[in-house]
Amino acid sequence: TTPDAGTKAGAQIPAKTYFGAAKTGAPLPPRAFGSYAKGCLAGGVALKTETDAWQAMRLSRNRNWGHPKLIELLDRFANDMKTKEKWPGLLIGDLAQPRGGPMLTGHKSHQLGLDADVWFKPMPKKVMTRAERETLEPLLLAEDNGTTVITKNWDEGFVRLIRRAASYPEVERIFVHPAIKREFCKVKDTDRSWLKKVRPMWLHNYHFHIRMSCPAGSPACEHQKPPPNDDDGCGKEITDWIAMVSRPPKPEPKPTIPVKPAPPPPVLTLEKLPPQCREVLTAGEPQEKHPPLPVVAKPAAKAGAKTAAATKAAKKANSDYSGPSP
Repeated sequence: TTPDAGTKAGAQIPAKTYFGAAKTGAPLPPRAFGSYAKGCLAGGVALKTETDAWQAMRLSRNRNWGHPKLIELLDRFANDMKTKEKWPGLLIGDLAQPRGGPMLTGHKSHQLGLDADVWFKPMPKKVMTRAERETLEPLLLAEDNGTTVITKNWDEGFVRLIRRAASYPEVERIFVHPAIKREFCKVKDTDRSWLKKVRPMWLHNYHFHIRMSCPAGSPACEHQKPPPNDDDGCGKEITDWIAMVSRPPKPEPKPTIPVKPAPPPPVLTLEKLPPQCREVLTAGEPQEKHPPLPVVAKPAAKAGAKTAAATKAAKKANSDYSGPSP
C-alpha cells in the first residue's frame, strides 16, 4: 500500500475497525496507553475460560483479554471469594479486546485492559458449555429506571462480594446501578471506606464493573481523579443519581416542519488515540490482516527552525513507547 493510498483508504476508518479485527494480544511488554475510553493495550493476555473459582462468559465476543495485572487481580478475587467468603464462584463477562482499543459494539471504556465486568449471578456448580455461556440469563438486581433493588433477587452475599472487590488497593472504582449503591449504603459497617470506591452508573444492574488503577510500568496510562476521601457517596450524590435514573424520558415533540437530522457523532479514528497504538495494532501480525493504516502527515519544517530540542521532541512523540521498560 502506498502512503497516498493508505491516507485515502484509512483516514476515516473508525479505530474500532482495526482493534475489532485483532484476534490475539500484541507481543509487546505489558502496557496500557491512553485513557480508559481512548486508548489501547500492549502485552494483553487472555483470561482462562474456567477454573474452580470462575467461568468466563460470552466467549464468542473474544473480550476476555486484559493486562496481566488485571488477570492476576481477578484470579485472586475469585479464589478469595471461594475460600474466604464461601461464594460458589464468579461469572466473568467482558474485559477487553486482545489489543484493547474501542470496541465494535457496546462499551465506551474497557480500552486499556484494566476493566472487568463480573456478574452478580453466582457460578453454577457444573462447567457450562460455550453455547450455555452465550445464552445464560443474568440475575437482574434493579430495573433500568428502578429506584430500589428487586427484593426477590437480592441476597446479602452481594455485600460481601463488593466489599471484597473493593478491598484490593489496585481497584480504583466499582460501578453499580444507583439502586444497588443505595442498598449498599444501608449496611451498618463501622468501616465504610469501601463504599467510596462503589460508584453509581447507568445500566450496571446485572453486573458490577471493576476498574483497576494504572499499573506500574505504564507511564502513558492516564490516571483518573480519585474518589473523594471524606465521602462514602451515600448522601447527596446517591440522591441525585436516583432522581436522574428514575426521571421519565421527555416525550418526543411532534414536528410541524421538517426537522434537519442531527449530525452524526465524530468518528474516533486511529489518529485520535495515543501514537503507541499503531505499534500495538501491527506488532506480530501481517499488515494484510488490517485495513491500510492512515499515514501520519509530517508538517513541513521552516528553514532554520529545526533545533536539537525540536528533533528530540519529535522523536519522543513518534516513538513506539516512552518511559522505562516494565
